[in-house]
Amino acid sequence: MTQFEGRVAIITGGSRGIGKALALALAEQGANIVIGAKTMEAGGRLPGSVPDTVREIEERGAQALGLYCDVRKEADLQNLVDRTVERFGRIDILVNNAGAMWLQSVEGTPHKRYDLVMAINARAPFLLAHHCIPHMRRGGWGHIVNLSPPLDPEGIQHMGGKVAYMSSKLNATLLTLGLGKEVAADGIACNTVWTRTLIGTLATQNLGIGSPEDWRTEDIVVDAIMAVLEQDPAKYTGNALIDDEILSSLKGVEDLSRYRFVPDKEPTPMTWERWDLVAEVAQQMYFAAMAAADSSKA
Repeated sequence: MTQFEGRVAIITGGSRGIGKALALALAEQGANIVIGAKTMEAGGRLPGSVPDTVREIEERGAQALGLYCDVRKEADLQNLVDRTVERFGRIDILVNNAGAMWLQSVEGTPHKRYDLVMAINARAPFLLAHHCIPHMRRGGWGHIVNLSPPLDPEGIQHMGGKVAYMSSKLNATLLTLGLGKEVAADGIACNTVWTRTLIGTLATQNLGIGSPEDWRTEDIVVDAIMAVLEQDPAKYTGNALIDDEILSSLKGVEDLSRYRFVPDKEPTPMTWERWDLVAEVAQQMYFAAMAAADSSKA
């Protein structure tokens, strides 16, 4: 029996990518998984769907519940929590994995794009925590994980050209730091996990963010989150963490070569200066095309 045996985890955005990989890792440790995402049918623009993830979880011997969930809509978030409790009677883990990216200047950001990143990256984690905490408190144990960066004074100096996105992500970090204090006495932890390098997810590839030699695989994020979830939530909370530091401090992992996206190329860490360069390329290519499409629709 593992420490996750019988635990119940809600993961948003679990139809593919990091969310799906984490769901499968927890399922292999005996947790029951609830997936909330929008892709309910295979064959779309990106591979993967909620039913696909549910099937693979069940193949690992765990129970799973897959629900349509647009995290921008509070009714969907409430339904996600209510259906989880109805099916499993408890909630132990919440991982706010669903995310949206928009890299453009303030002038180049229409309100619908601002609303999108704020609703998905900031508002949804807040509301899901609000709805999940009473159930975690009843169980006397809980972990909430948000995927957002540490509050870094240098990083704040590099928000130009990506204000909407960075504001939404840092909002989730502020939620984490405050919530970690609010619920620590209840045995509930709230921590953030962020990455040292770019991660080669389908989203990263489709958005043109960097190149393969810049990336690590999704596995490093999954292993880092699992290491956080293994900690005593009453003691390990309110932290803004980086994936490789987590693995080093909690698991003693120093050799990260197995996480390379390109096996013979060690990715260069993403300094804020490199992030500026990568974002500028993406702004001029993918996000400029999205802005043009928005204008034509308007």
